[in-house]
Amino acid sequence: MVGDTYRLERDSMGEVKVPANAYYGAQTQRAVENFPVSGIRFPRDFIQALGMIKLCAARVNLDLGLLDRKIAEAIIQAAQEVVEGKLDGEFILDIFQTGSGTSTNMNANEVISNRAIELLGGQIGSKSPVHPNDHVNLGQSSNDVIPTAIHLAALQVVERELLPALRKLQEALLTKAAEFDRVVKIGRTHLQDATPVRLGQEFGGYARQIELAVARVEQIRPSLAELALGGTAVGTGINTHPDFPGGVIRYLAEMTRLPLAEAKNHFAAQGSLDAVVEASGALKTVAVSLTKIANDVRWLGSGPRCGIGEIFLPAIQPGSSIMPGKVNPVISEAVIQVAAQVIGNDAAITVGGHGGYFELNTMMSVMAHNLLQSIALLGSVSRIFVDKCLAGIRVDEARCAELIEQSLAMCTALAPVIGYDAAAKIAKESYETGKTIRQVALEHQILPEEELKRILDPWGMTERGIVGRGEK
Repeated sequence: MVGDTYRLERDSMGEVKVPANAYYGAQTQRAVENFPVSGIRFPRDFIQALGMIKLCAARVNLDLGLLDRKIAEAIIQAAQEVVEGKLDGEFILDIFQTGSGTSTNMNANEVISNRAIELLGGQIGSKSPVHPNDHVNLGQSSNDVIPTAIHLAALQVVERELLPALRKLQEALLTKAAEFDRVVKIGRTHLQDATPVRLGQEFGGYARQIELAVARVEQIRPSLAELALGGTAVGTGINTHPDFPGGVIRYLAEMTRLPLAEAKNHFAAQGSLDAVVEASGALKTVAVSLTKIANDVRWLGSGPRCGIGEIFLPAIQPGSSIMPGKVNPVISEAVIQVAAQVIGNDAAITVGGHGGYFELNTMMSVMAHNLLQSIALLGSVSRIFVDKCLAGIRVDEARCAELIEQSLAMCTALAPVIGYDAAAKIAKESYETGKTIRQVALEHQILPEEELKRILDPWGMTERGIVGRGEK
């Protein structure tokens, strides 16, 4: 010992001063000093997954007779505390570190080792009777533990947070689609007036986007369920018992109730992180869908008097520090910012996927952080979007009707009856005079009034068929 503040530990490179009360040890301390990059740490879900792996590994090593029962039970108890978050303060490393995540794997090994030593009445930092490498890391390598933790954490957060949130969002959009089905409004293409649609049809489109988003996220499950554990250093499984990976994965499956399996090929599982790239691509698509929906919602609610103003968004907070009474579409803006972050995360993950050289990907740390952040952000903002925005949307039916009547695109329904050129002439006159299509058509007596009324019925234009020919 060197005093009340620090203790002196040794690793393969020599002596290191470690804070006296820390459960982590020399290798973690070296990483603290080497990587003061961002202050961003691995999320709780990743640390929990690491704890689960170490816990199940100790159980299997006990089953196989490779660990003394007292040591194994102490490791299991310490690892359970990691799973429960009781030792989160000991996981202090920056995500920008060694690309294999070795520092964080050793952080877990040292914390669990020292806590187990304490439980057995030993001296923290002594590595006796529980050694971080020989006992806690038995049968493992950072090179198979870290990708396993990424997959395990991602699957759990997808199941617990993202999929329920997306399903809630889909249901909310379906509810609004039904509520707004009788509301006819103007359609828009190229940000210009187009033929009428029903507001319910627009929201039904959004609901379908999220239905497909759920399906895309569900499709990444099999890839993430394949775990690299058992490959150890380079994929050959050196220094691990043949029954070790299968046993650990069975215990993990019991803990998580997930359909986990050992990787069919460990060289693919460790030399690449293709499953992470695949998962991130699905999340990026979800982010793009959310951007479209959030943008449409804020445009439809723009105004309140000088914009489109077809819907009313819930007013949840003042919008300006200088303009009294201003209210902004802040929830849509939050959704769009999350989507931007997820798209950026995907770009980094894609570059990270290029980091597989020979038998190891060396960008695992940042890929882990970005993937888990994307899952968590999409889950939380989807719930907020429903609760703080979508659930409270109301429609301004008078405004919707007004904009339809003013639209030049109403002449589209006349084209099958009077021809494209004649309809275009009416649209041009309507634009130049400020009169509606209906007014111009009536003035020129192009059709009997009753037939014109039927053809220019906005509802009829929202259903499949050629309205001008009496088809619906």
